Amino acid sequence: MSENTTQYTEDNIRSLDWKEHIRMRPGMYIGKLGDGSSADDGIYILLKEVVDNCIDEFVMGSGKTIEISIKDNLVTVRDFGRGIPLGKVVDVVSKMNTGGKYDSRAFKKSVGLNGVGTKAVNALSTFFKVESSRDNKLKTAEFHQGNLVTEEGPLDTSKRKGTKVSFIPDEIIFKKYKFRNEYIERMLKNYVYLNPGLTIVFNGEKFYSENGLKDLLEDNNNMDDMLYPVIHLKGDDIEVAITHSKTQYSEEYHSFVNGQHTTQGGTHQAAFREALAKTIRDFYGKNYDASDIRKSIISAIAIKVMEPVFESQTKTKLGSTDMGGDFPTVRTYINDFIGTKLDNYLHKNPETAEKLQRKIMQAEKERKELSGIRKLAKDRAKKSSLHNKKLRDCRVHLGDTKNDRYLESTLFITEGDSASGSITKSRDVNTQAVFSLRGKPLNSYGMSKKIVYENEEFNLLQAALNIEDSMEDLRYNNIVIATDADVDGMHIRLLLITFFLQFFPELIKENHLYILQTPLFRVRNKKQTFYCYSPEEKQAAIEALSGKPEITRFKGLGEISPDEFQHFIGDDIRLEPVMLDKNMSIENLLEFYMGKNTPDRQKFIIENLKVELDLVEDN
Repeated sequence: MSENTTQYTEDNIRSLDWKEHIRMRPGMYIGKLGDGSSADDGIYILLKEVVDNCIDEFVMGSGKTIEISIKDNLVTVRDFGRGIPLGKVVDVVSKMNTGGKYDSRAFKKSVGLNGVGTKAVNALSTFFKVESSRDNKLKTAEFHQGNLVTEEGPLDTSKRKGTKVSFIPDEIIFKKYKFRNEYIERMLKNYVYLNPGLTIVFNGEKFYSENGLKDLLEDNNNMDDMLYPVIHLKGDDIEVAITHSKTQYSEEYHSFVNGQHTTQGGTHQAAFREALAKTIRDFYGKNYDASDIRKSIISAIAIKVMEPVFESQTKTKLGSTDMGGDFPTVRTYINDFIGTKLDNYLHKNPETAEKLQRKIMQAEKERKELSGIRKLAKDRAKKSSLHNKKLRDCRVHLGDTKNDRYLESTLFITEGDSASGSITKSRDVNTQAVFSLRGKPLNSYGMSKKIVYENEEFNLLQAALNIEDSMEDLRYNNIVIATDADVDGMHIRLLLITFFLQFFPELIKENHLYILQTPLFRVRNKKQTFYCYSPEEKQAAIEALSGKPEITRFKGLGEISPDEFQHFIGDDIRLEPVMLDKNMSIENLLEFYMGKNTPDRQKFIIENLKVELDLVEDN
């Protein structure tokens, strides 16, 4: 063995301290990083970890208000709970395995169980300050990237008791991030739905819920879309809200464990779906197919479990089978609760029971009409998936919760071979898949589910996403429409959004659908290159480069070389989320954009056309 060979000795092995470990492997603690364009990006998880501690105080009976402000990326969260014990203020936010939640008596069914939350926020922030006020004393500590900078107190104070945490996420970790109020408001609304009586004030706006999960369904759906009034059932450690949609095809579930939004379901959601089908069969005395019972359902379930086990670090899927304490299994508990309470409700509300039965029979009729064509379509999809040129898949999918990168799983939907070729060559094969459209998709407005199976493109897209029966099996966290920014590209976007709105609206409701932003211009000289997404950015780049830089106007994605494309779908990817306005029913929305040219629509087109023309003239 040559002397030059690196010696493998004890000197080669070093232990990272807690800060270094979190900063080097942030995905292990907060899921993906992102820039704030997605609801599960790291900056929102940081906020959530801090708020979770305030929620635990409220649950323990301390502090009915939480105040949150975000200004210029400085996040401040203030509760009026008991305050961190003054002698432990520094330890709680900077020492691993330190926290009050290891003592199960104090926090039996708390959210933040692993004691890592605020420590991760601290390590991933350029500025982190914690203030604890109790017993008329105030203790303050300030950190930079997890390192203690200053420590002050305890000093006398007249401030109300509680804890205040301020932080600025580190731009080295979260590149070019931006907080989106829509995502924050949605998170905060979920907190108040799960904790009736709690008030959260965010940048001056108040969030409060009187009726828990009933409010969740009513606030997030247009009442005209509901088949019957929300069924709202409550028990000691369980709460359920159920209705069916008049227009939506698929099943929609909002599930929570100990206040944690389990976006990927788990044992409690599976038990709820099973219990629902069984109870309704027993009530009507008919062996209805489970899929007919659950078709078009919009529902929410929240349970409390002692020491829950989650399948991923970000706690998006429950793995526990036991409720804890003297309770039976999660499955038995939910089955017994639904079996008794839902059955009682349907007996007492015959009008709802009748509407529900009619809906089930209608679903059964539609399913039987579709059965032949579904089988053909499935066989066709199976055959083409063996040699499917449309889908170039990736290795990690949304269901792989054991993999740190499962939240990064992305499907790009592209038009034409040149664009899909560029993306395919420059993508990350681990987390980015590409689905190629052949020309313009069909306008599916007003059509029945039959068209999804008859139209090869829609059928293959549905198969690629794996969402035919339920959202639980969705294979990609981000579905990104990547089309040219010209009139044809815009039309294709609209047709795809119509398809998702018509048949899979919860993909949009759950923030899975995005538009890929691609640069309009490249401005460069021999030393530097800027990619510009607007005329303003182009102007700023020209000024930054001085002299006479070369300016290229990109007309389509196919013109961008694979080498360049890496910049637009890598760390610096810019995504625009597709969001729904709950004040407008999906039916009305589709009618407005995709229906006949009504006077309202003509007026809208004329008013908005001017903006596009101005943009073209500027270029």
